[in-house]
Amino acid sequence: MTRKLWALNLVLLFAVVAAAWRLRKDWIAAHLRERALLHQIVKPPLPPPVIFSAPAQPVAAISYADIVQKMLFSKDRNPTVVVPVAPAPAPKPMPPLPLLYGVMNLVDGTTAIMGEKAGAKHRGVRLGDKVGEFTLVAVTRDEITLDWEGKEVTRKIEDMIDRGGAMAGQAETTATNRNTSAAAVATPTPAQPTPVPKGDAAPGVDLGNGKRSCNAGDTSPAGTQSGGFRKALYPTPFGNACQWEPM
Repeated sequence: MTRKLWALNLVLLFAVVAAAWRLRKDWIAAHLRERALLHQIVKPPLPPPVIFSAPAQPVAAISYADIVQKMLFSKDRNPTVVVPVAPAPAPKPMPPLPLLYGVMNLVDGTTAIMGEKAGAKHRGVRLGDKVGEFTLVAVTRDEITLDWEGKEVTRKIEDMIDRGGAMAGQAETTATNRNTSAAAVATPTPAQPTPVPKGDAAPGVDLGNGKRSCNAGDTSPAGTQSGGFRKALYPTPFGNACQWEPM
């Protein structure tokens, strides 16, 4: 009986020792695996490839054609848009040309006797001077050139001369000469010095440089004196040019 107990105790002791050795072996193996896992260097995975999408197409008006054609809020459903165009402003009409009474080519330059319109006071106009809305640009023997808002207008001198004023002056001169002749025939008088005519024998408008023009119908001879001026006549291709010069 005692032998059997000792044998059983030995078997149990051997089983306990074997179990302890097995447990220790498993614990060491688990510890090694844990250390290996904790000290393992993990390489990061490669990023996925970037896939670029196709670029967006620009918005085209033609893509809205169906919307325009089927617009529920439009009565005609017409895609054609009519844009009203404002009419171009009418060009500014050119005013009437000034009237020309004569041209004098003097030593100090060319002077044109002009008036802005019929009935207006005429005066001497030199190159670069304005008469109304026009500027005198050039004067030749046969033509005269005016500038109006950057546009040059050239006319013949014969066409621009105011015939009405010239004819009136000629008629007045003729009537004066006729009355003078009649008086001379009716009452003969002894020869006397020519008197200075009154009224027309006076300086006209200022021509510049102290000179003045002759009034229409002035029949006084050259050398007539009036108001500190002396009348002078100069022959030109168009007849005698008349002016009053300071004494």
